Amino acid sequence: MGTFMAFTRSLGHHYIKKSKSHNFSQLFDLSKLIGPSEISNPNFDGSFHQLQSRKTLILEPASSESVKLQRLSDSDPGIVEVNLDRPGAKNAIGKEMLRGLRATFETISRDDSANVVMICSSVPKVFCAGADLKERKTMTPSEVQFFVNTLRSTFSLIEELCIPTIAVIEGTALGGGLEMALSCDLRICEEDAVLGLPETGLAIIPGAGGTQRLPRLVGKSVAKELIFTGRKIGGREAMSIGLVNYSVPAGEARLKALEVAREINQKGPIAIRLAKKAINEGLGIDLASALELEEECYEQLLNTKDRLEGLAAFAEKRKPRYTGE
Repeated sequence: MGTFMAFTRSLGHHYIKKSKSHNFSQLFDLSKLIGPSEISNPNFDGSFHQLQSRKTLILEPASSESVKLQRLSDSDPGIVEVNLDRPGAKNAIGKEMLRGLRATFETISRDDSANVVMICSSVPKVFCAGADLKERKTMTPSEVQFFVNTLRSTFSLIEELCIPTIAVIEGTALGGGLEMALSCDLRICEEDAVLGLPETGLAIIPGAGGTQRLPRLVGKSVAKELIFTGRKIGGREAMSIGLVNYSVPAGEARLKALEVAREINQKGPIAIRLAKKAINEGLGIDLASALELEEECYEQLLNTKDRLEGLAAFAEKRKPRYTGE
């Protein structure tokens, strides 16, 4: 149990660290994530590699009342939608919702048939109001630290999915809600959306990735101003500073996201995954090493059936039929 607890705190690094003891069972039911048979398996060490190797999972509903997972339709089988649905708390993230988020994205990470993920809200005029502060008032400092660490690792799990992720921001995205959106590849919001990281007003800092992902998107100076002041911005300003990819009229964010998701879903799925890998990993290394990474990724595509199908479709002036092989 201690090894797996450490994994949840540093999942993005793909290795196991020693960690202090926490009451992990209060936050997650491990059997819901990976199955009781695997927990009892003496060869299971809780590593990300072992979890990733389970690629035969059929997409199932998330085991949470506040996080719903579904495929859109038979016509868009590669697009999956995650819906935040906690209307009584404006989608504020508490322990139960965090369990649902992690279980949901673990499920998606093990499903080869998923090509694009849309994170939406079922609650009108709110994407996510951030952490559940009412629940947090009941926590000890160590419980708060563990919760925030787990939230951070969950958002890293979203960021590290091998397929594209799109945050559909309709309404308010504050604190942890904006940090969740920042962990996605693309962000689409409505013009009347309200985005911000107000944590300094509560005498804390954004602790689930906000201090790191925001400056990487909008630049150091702009990120400092937004975090230092806790200022909230609208959709148009968010687009002007590069925080979101699109700002659209009210009621059109999901339609725009679906349009983008369908465009991605029509492309070669292996190519999309390797393009994401090349971009994400390449940005963290020097240019010469990044170009070598690009070469390695390209080489992996040379012998795929999809590459040959793409050439054939181009020659025959028809739409390609990619299978992910």
